[in-house]
Amino acid sequence: MKTTLLRAGLALGLVMSMSAAQAQQGFSFVALGDLPYGPPEKAYGPYRALIERINQVGPDFSVHVGDFKSGSTLCSDEEFANQREHFQRFKGAVVYTPGDNEWTDCHRANNGSFDPLERLAALRQRFYTPGRSLGQQPLAVQNQSSLMPSHGRYIENQRWMHQGVLFATVHIVGSNNNLESRNLAAAQEFFDRDAANVAWTEAAFEQAGLQQAKAVVLAFQADVLEAKSFWEDFPGGSGFRKIIGETLLPLASRWGKPVLVVHGDSHQFKIDQPFQFNKKPLPNITRLIVPGATDVRAVKVTVKNSAFSFEMIEIAP
Repeated sequence: MKTTLLRAGLALGLVMSMSAAQAQQGFSFVALGDLPYGPPEKAYGPYRALIERINQVGPDFSVHVGDFKSGSTLCSDEEFANQREHFQRFKGAVVYTPGDNEWTDCHRANNGSFDPLERLAALRQRFYTPGRSLGQQPLAVQNQSSLMPSHGRYIENQRWMHQGVLFATVHIVGSNNNLESRNLAAAQEFFDRDAANVAWTEAAFEQAGLQQAKAVVLAFQADVLEAKSFWEDFPGGSGFRKIIGETLLPLASRWGKPVLVVHGDSHQFKIDQPFQFNKKPLPNITRLIVPGATDVRAVKVTVKNSAFSFEMIEIAP
């Protein structure tokens, strides 16, 4: 088993002025997603080995950014139960935000021809408990469903503070965030969730300001730049235009302090700074894309000496 270190030349705008004691001690969390992919007999073994490796590393907590199954496997109750059991293999806490494979794509015949909205309701019931994360040592979290009665369905939107950093999950998924104009129910679901996501993201930055946070970390599933056009990052038909282009980016620009965006979806490990607002780069936002699918690895993110560093967690070949 080996670990490959990718250090802070990539940190750029992620310098944080923490207290001397916090800076010396530091903390780490693990980001992963798009795992496990494939039939149980092939996918479960390597994924369980990765979880065991994460347990050996011993981060303060882990964040799974969705797609706990591939887009061509069943969305069955049995699969959901298996993935719930996987989350409980984490010796520490694990915070999970949904991906599109778990619900928006479940109408596909090779997924079992499920009703996506029924599967979304099942996810909320089976994977979320108000006030606590998953894992053997759950983390105390705040849920949007508890804090914002007008968005009472969105228990999956969570936030927590850790050593001066505000973390939040936002339910933003691939497949264009489920913006499907040909399906009235899907379109209504998108607009309702988009409004909830906007409110939750605004509240996260407001809370970060009130608590004098040193940085904000946002986690979601979708690669929001995957469908950008030559002229616009978020064209009119983009399901990410309002939540990212019109909400996150202006908020981060005004915030000015470091923002780390963690997502999956495209399966290609990357650390970059691709976002811009009003055609100007936003150097305070760094993006981490976790590996996934056939690339069964995770990323350990360490906050120490006023910077983020990134380290690959791998299993033996």
